[in-house]
Amino acid sequence: MKKIFAVTVLIAMLTACSNGAAQLYETAKFEELQNNKDHAAKLYREIIEKYPASPQAKEAAKRLAELQGRPGDIRK
Repeated sequence: MKKIFAVTVLIAMLTACSNGAAQLYETAKFEELQNNKDHAAKLYREIIEKYPASPQAKEAAKRLAELQGRPGDIRK
C-alpha cells in the first residue's frame, strides 16, 4: 500500500513539473508576441534552470538564442 502511494505521489510531482514548464513556456511565448522580449528571455532562462529535462527546456533554449541574436541552441 505504501509503495502504491509513493508511486502515485511521484507521478503527481512529475506531472506538476511538466505542467510548470509548459505554463512558463506559454507565458514566455505570449510575452514575445507582446514584444516584451526581456521578460520572455527571463522566463525562458527560468524554464532551462528549473526544468532542464523537459521538452520545453530545449525549445526555450532555441527561443532564447534567437532573442539574443544567436541562432541555434545555447545549451551545450
